[in-house]
Amino acid sequence: MAATSASSFSGVPPLARSLRRHLFPYAAPLLSLSVLAPSTPSLYSSRGFCHVAVCDCAKPSSEPLVRGIADKTLAETVKNILEKARRASSRREVLHSGFVTPPVVKETMLAIEKLTDVKAIAQGGYPQAERCRISVGHPGSMITDPDVIAALSISGNFKFEPCSHGDFLGAILGVGIKRDAVGDILMQGEKGAQVLVIPDMVDLLTSTLDKVGNVGVSCTQIPLLALEYEPPRTKSFKTVEPSLRVDALASAGFKLSRTKLVNLISNGDVRVNWSTVRKNGAALKTGDVVSVSGMGRLKIGEISTTRKGKYAVELIRYF
Repeated sequence: MAATSASSFSGVPPLARSLRRHLFPYAAPLLSLSVLAPSTPSLYSSRGFCHVAVCDCAKPSSEPLVRGIADKTLAETVKNILEKARRASSRREVLHSGFVTPPVVKETMLAIEKLTDVKAIAQGGYPQAERCRISVGHPGSMITDPDVIAALSISGNFKFEPCSHGDFLGAILGVGIKRDAVGDILMQGEKGAQVLVIPDMVDLLTSTLDKVGNVGVSCTQIPLLALEYEPPRTKSFKTVEPSLRVDALASAGFKLSRTKLVNLISNGDVRVNWSTVRKNGAALKTGDVVSVSGMGRLKIGEISTTRKGKYAVELIRYF
């Protein structure tokens, strides 16, 4: 089927808009799920797995499983996937979420382990992927790795007009698809970028995406094995702080003044576990990931208390 530009659906009758929703389900809201028959052959290897979970103890409702999740949006997203998982298991189907963030993957996998006869696989296209799709179903139906991720190469001459991650994401979303249809974007400097997407969006993107910023581009599908990525570069060091506040640890980790860090928080440029943080005094714990726009990420490692009552914290900086 020929790809159809998202812009061609504007100002058309309701029947045509309904047809678009049928043909492009990921123009629909987050976590609209599609069905993959269990017999579908796998083109995907386990190298891209984020996690696999199989559960064998029953829970009557998804509500108790998300009760301990403080973030309401996160809890609701996880709850929706769990309910889909139950339905998929009972119908012997395999269902897939859109691309979700690491906190969603983590909480969903922990909850799945408490369900009956449900298997879940999270994969993002390559081993270090952050954004992953979660496939759920009865263990007997998931005998192969679901083939639910496609890779695209967006190439152009970015030597004199470099574009950012946000520029590529904006151009991709500009064709009319939703954020959960797009996974990680692997920047390639002057050459462009490689992007993970749901397979349903390949034709649309390859036929309509022709510009990123002011640079003309070509968009083509490539095999997942052709992805070019490197293990993240990290540097670990320790700091001693009087508190575990985000402004204290992040300023130490990113080598910024406390005043500068506070301003970044006020501007919405600081995230903890992929959620924007608004309070300077938000407390961090081991395993938390802090990101600052344009500066990379910082993971909180081991925390111990000194004899003087301060906190010795291991910080792991990702570049």
